[in-house]
Amino acid sequence: MEPIIVPSETASRFKQVAKAVARSVALVAVLPMLLVYWINAALLGRNRALESATQFLSLLPGISGQYLRRAFLQRVLTRCHSSVLVEFGTLFSQCGAILDENVYVGPRCGLGLVHLERDVLLAAGVQIPSGARTHYFDDSDRPIREQGGERTRVTIGAGAWIGTGAIILADVGKGTIVGAGAVVTKPLPDYVIAAGIPARIIRPRFKTTDG
Repeated sequence: MEPIIVPSETASRFKQVAKAVARSVALVAVLPMLLVYWINAALLGRNRALESATQFLSLLPGISGQYLRRAFLQRVLTRCHSSVLVEFGTLFSQCGAILDENVYVGPRCGLGLVHLERDVLLAAGVQIPSGARTHYFDDSDRPIREQGGERTRVTIGAGAWIGTGAIILADVGKGTIVGAGAVVTKPLPDYVIAAGIPARIIRPRFKTTDG
């Protein structure tokens, strides 16, 4: 018997249908968590409710966990595209976060008030809090916890790649690569490679030709 060959167009369509079914199943499965989230949001505030919910959802492994996290985040963040992939162990603390098309968030990341533009890649353990001034510390007579702070949105430009364990406190330009373990304290321009503590530009990502 000759093997059955499925045309590539048919296989692609079947894959799309399977994904759509999986997204629908994930939404149904995550409805109880969404209900708990909205109750906690009314009592504690949306951001605290988000932290609690993502701590639980972050523990779900495999593809099922990816689908469940996305189904939840699409309904509680400012924006989360249907193509976003968030891996095991990642926590969110700000509902104002924005995740655009084809964003990949690696395992064990921590994200605050961020905007990850399309095609951004975050490796494992990347930390992006809500800017560099989440805690003031100028008054020596008061504990830091009593001095307040401010949250600012940190934007990672389209197509940027952030290496393992990097800490991002300022904007990163589109197409820029940040080395593993780097600490970005000042904005980085487009299409450069940066590394170190604090992060410094090593070189442009692409060679330029004159005239």
